[in-house]
Amino acid sequence: MLDVPTVSALPAAHTVELSISGMTCAACAARVEKKLTRIAPGVVAAVNFATERATVTAPEDVPVQTMITTVQDAGYAASLIEPAAAPLKAGDQAAYLRRRLILALVFFVPLSDLSITLSLFPGYRFTGWQWVLIALTAPVALWAAWPFHRAALKNARHGASSMDTLVSLGVVAACGWSVYAMFRPAGGGIYLEVAAAVTTFLLAGRYYEARARSSAAGAMRKLAAAAARDVCVLGPDGRERRIPAGQLRRGDTFVVRPGEKIAADGEVLSGESAVDRSMMTGEPLPV
Repeated sequence: MLDVPTVSALPAAHTVELSISGMTCAACAARVEKKLTRIAPGVVAAVNFATERATVTAPEDVPVQTMITTVQDAGYAASLIEPAAAPLKAGDQAAYLRRRLILALVFFVPLSDLSITLSLFPGYRFTGWQWVLIALTAPVALWAAWPFHRAALKNARHGASSMDTLVSLGVVAACGWSVYAMFRPAGGGIYLEVAAAVTTFLLAGRYYEARARSSAAGAMRKLAAAAARDVCVLGPDGRERRIPAGQLRRGDTFVVRPGEKIAADGEVLSGESAVDRSMMTGEPLPV
């Protein structure tokens, strides 16, 4: 039996976990965290960009809906995570980016070759060459780069900016000037391959980042699953009752039967037992 020295929640406060979507970089997570912390005095928020979750501890008079509305006003989506909710599919974002990256790569190579050739050697230009370049650019600059445009528009509606804003402006500026130069009699530099290159390489970076985040989130979920889910608490009258491990409080006494996991740090008061220490050793099976 262990005397559990866990720290109970502060009086008149509650802790909620929110699922945050729409964050594209660590700066977004810091922005959401700052917005949540400013809701009211006593609010403490921690936003994890890898797992796309926010843990918020706030006074009882701060409703959950206020937290969700604050995140939405910052330009992101939020929802309450129920204790028994199914885990999010962390690989969805990677699959979403992978499709756009493949399309960008398919059009990037011929567009770059043709755009550079026709820009440096005007003698190779043929009838309707402008429309060929536009047809090769449109899928990359519009559909493949849409994640950047969407994030930039969302930030603009809330008076904010991020790296996506710079990427979107760069792609639009390169395409806009190139279209103007192609149809202007005096001509000018054509930078359609720049727009395609920026989109392709940044999509590749986002894709591998999403894969890494998915792997990290999966590892964190496995670690959380290795913890004890419930515990057998010993009451003052000597009766035992099972409760969720998260409900343990300072001074509670609980029983650890052979093969069980220790639910929290504590001091052995009496008896002996064989405990499952696989969570500490990293073993795949109980040890």
